[in-house]
Amino acid sequence: MNTKDIFQRLRNGETISADDPEAYRMREESFVTKKLVVEMNNTPDPDEIRNFLGQITGSEIDQTVVVFTPLHINYGKHTKIGKNVFINFDCVFLDMGGITIEDNVFIAPKVSLLSEGHPTSIEDRHSLVPKAIHIKKNAWIGAGATILPGVTVGENAVVAAGAVVSRNVAPNTIAGGVPAKFIKNI
Repeated sequence: MNTKDIFQRLRNGETISADDPEAYRMREESFVTKKLVVEMNNTPDPDEIRNFLGQITGSEIDQTVVVFTPLHINYGKHTKIGKNVFINFDCVFLDMGGITIEDNVFIAPKVSLLSEGHPTSIEDRHSLVPKAIHIKKNAWIGAGATILPGVTVGENAVVAAGAVVSRNVAPNTIAGGVPAKFIKNI
C-alpha cells in the first residue's frame, strides 16, 4: 500500500484508482472547498473574494489579483496564482493535478482549466489521471477556451476564444481551434 498522502500523490502525477483506500478524501475535501466557493461567489467585495480565494488555495492572494465571480474550483490547494492576474466570470478550475497561473495573466469568461482526466478504457475509467497545467507570464486565455491536463501555455502566448488546448502552446504565439493549433507568432 502507498503510504504517501493522496494529495501529494496527485501533485506528483500519480493515477489514483477508484478503489484507492484514500480516494474518498478527494470528495471530502472538494465539499469543504465547495462551501468556501459558495461564500466567495456570493460576495461582491473584491477584498473578500481574494480572502476566500486565499482560504481555498491555502496561499496569500496578491492585492493586484482581480476575480469576477462566479469561479468554480473543485479542490483549490493545488492552484497557485501570481500577481496582477485577472480571472473573468464563470471559470472552472479542476486542480487536483495542479494549476499554476503566473504574473500578468488574463483569463477570459467561461475558461476551463482541467488538470485531471480519466483513462479511456472502460475498466479504468473511474480512475483519476492528474497532469499539471502551467500558464506562464503575460498569457491571455480567450473566452470559452479549455486547457486540458498537462498543458503549458508559454509566456506572452494567446489562446483564441473557444480553443481546446491539448498540447503545449509555444511562447509568443497565438493558438486556436479544436484541437488548438499554431496560428501565428506575435
